[in-house]
Amino acid sequence: MDKKSITIYTWNVNGIRAAHKKGFLDWVKKAKGDIICLQETKAQPDQLPDELIKIKGYESIWFSAEKKGYSGVGTYTKIKPKNIFKGLGKNEFDVEGRVIFTEYDKFILANAYFPNGGRGPERVEYKLRFYDELFAYLNKYRDRKGVIVTGDYNTAHKEIDLSRPKENENNTGFLPEERAWIDTIINLGYVDIFRKFNKKPEQYTYWDMFTRARERNVGWRIDYFMVSEDFAGNITSAKIHPDVFGSDHCPVSIKIKL
Repeated sequence: MDKKSITIYTWNVNGIRAAHKKGFLDWVKKAKGDIICLQETKAQPDQLPDELIKIKGYESIWFSAEKKGYSGVGTYTKIKPKNIFKGLGKNEFDVEGRVIFTEYDKFILANAYFPNGGRGPERVEYKLRFYDELFAYLNKYRDRKGVIVTGDYNTAHKEIDLSRPKENENNTGFLPEERAWIDTIINLGYVDIFRKFNKKPEQYTYWDMFTRARERNVGWRIDYFMVSEDFAGNITSAKIHPDVFGSDHCPVSIKIKL
C-alpha cells in the first residue's frame, strides 16, 4: 500500500442491480474511492452483469445471503488485501451474508450490514447478538493494527441522529437497548468518526422512500464508520453525501492518512 492517503466509501445501495440502473457505475467513476463497501446488495454474484463484477481497477468481493434478493454485502477495492474473510463462522449470521473483512497493512476493514430489528423482539435479539459477535471477532486485531467497522448499523445513536426521536423511541432502530449497544462500542474504544468532524444536527444517511422523507430531510443517521481509538488520528475527514441518489440511503466517506 504505497499511497499516502486513501478514501473509503460505505453505501447501502438497497439492491445493487436497482442501483446499477440508476447510475451506480457513473457514481463509482466520479467518487474515485479506493475502497467501496456496499450493503444490502440483494444479489448473488452470478446474477450480476460483468460490468458490476469487473469494474476497471477494482477487485470485487461478494458475500450473499442464501435467500435470493435479500441482504448481502460487497466490497470493491483498488488496494490488494492481505487477507479476505467472509462471515463470522456462525451459521445463523452467515446464511444472511452480513460481513466481509478485508485486511491491509495498517488496518482491517469490516464491511457489515447489521440486522434490522423490525420483525419483532427475536430479531432485535439477533441484531444485538450480531453486534456482540462482530466486535468480539475483531478484538484479536486491536493490538496489531487499526480496526474500521463500517456499514449500515440500522441504529441511530442519539437524538441528534434522527429527525423525530420522541416518535421513534419505541421503534427498532432507536430502542434503548440498540442505542446502548452503540454506547458499548464506543466504550470498547471505538470512535464514531463522522461525529468527530461534524457535530451538527440534520446530518442523515437514510430516508423513508414511501413517505418521500428525503425531500423534507426527515431522516436517520444509521450508516457509520467506527474506528479504533488508536487509528482514529489517521482519519483526516468524514463526510455524508446526501446529493448522491439511487437508494434510500446515501454514501458516507472517510479519508485516511497512512
